[in-house]
Amino acid sequence: MDPQGTVGEALRHQGVSRRSFLKFCAAMASMMGLPPDAAAAIAESLAKARRPSVIWLPFQECTGCTESLTRSNSPTVESMIFNMISLDYHETLFAAAGEAAEAAREKAIKENFGRYLLLVDGSIPTGLDGAYSCIGGVSNVQMLQEAAKGAAAIVAIGTCAAFGGLPKANPNPTGAVPVSALVTDRPVINVSGCPPIPVVITGVLAHYLTFGSVPELDALGRPKAFYGDTIHDRCYRRPFYDQGKFAKTFDDEGARSGWCLYELGCKGPVTYNACATVKWNDGTSFPIESGHGCLGCSEPDFWDKGDFYKALPTGTWSAGRTLAVAAAAGAAVGAAAAAVSRRRQAAIAKEK
Repeated sequence: MDPQGTVGEALRHQGVSRRSFLKFCAAMASMMGLPPDAAAAIAESLAKARRPSVIWLPFQECTGCTESLTRSNSPTVESMIFNMISLDYHETLFAAAGEAAEAAREKAIKENFGRYLLLVDGSIPTGLDGAYSCIGGVSNVQMLQEAAKGAAAIVAIGTCAAFGGLPKANPNPTGAVPVSALVTDRPVINVSGCPPIPVVITGVLAHYLTFGSVPELDALGRPKAFYGDTIHDRCYRRPFYDQGKFAKTFDDEGARSGWCLYELGCKGPVTYNACATVKWNDGTSFPIESGHGCLGCSEPDFWDKGDFYKALPTGTWSAGRTLAVAAAAGAAVGAAAAAVSRRRQAAIAKEK
């Protein structure tokens, strides 16, 4: 199989049926907020698209982003990722090692200069001239700068690459910085999350292959299709928030009844991500659905923003209200609803 052939050729070679391919395209259209009839257009574009060379550089990271991707319970999506692209360098997934691996990276850069996609996970240490992290004797700073020169676009995968993440947390001993701090002359797409949702990564790749361009980004460089709303806005516990019903402990009656976890430190009101809609483990669940509040891991500096289990301080969120006012309003609504319910029940009893 030609490594630089079309996506359609790669799919046929792998025995992927037209039906499975269309189902994948329909899922991508839905995830990217496109109308249902866009699935056919995506399928046509992807089938004809040349498989781009992809170079994945790992820097100060825990491999969680790669683990998230490869442990997806949706084999069709996982298969699409590796059939849509020619993955020419990835230390974790490589069979090659040592000099052979580094030679493969240099060859991919040279042969695909100006056309390859550069994927990066992990922050980049700048302290001691980058000596805190090196690959094959080359500092992360130098390797990123060299690879970025010929990249058509760069995808910063995970909060470490997008915003610095845990390595950048105070006191930041290695001088860790995100990709965008070092690369300013190429488009950088931030796919934040610790780790990011697998389908978000595939969605970004599918968009680039389909349209040949970077998706619409928010103010922090994240794709709006996945980071356009807060988790709070899409959370299934939101009605309880509006009613002023909050769990006080993780094992009280409110928690068992699915009440809002805001008072237990949930950062959903200030966190932009698709967790509440796309979910994890093949759409099975997400942290809040499992009974734990959102940690805000897709936001900059989330490690330095205080106790994970302390309620958010007064501040603004997407609806333009303060959190304290919103919570008070929710409690008032809940009390009013209860009063109306009591009056209604009393009226029914009187009629009987």
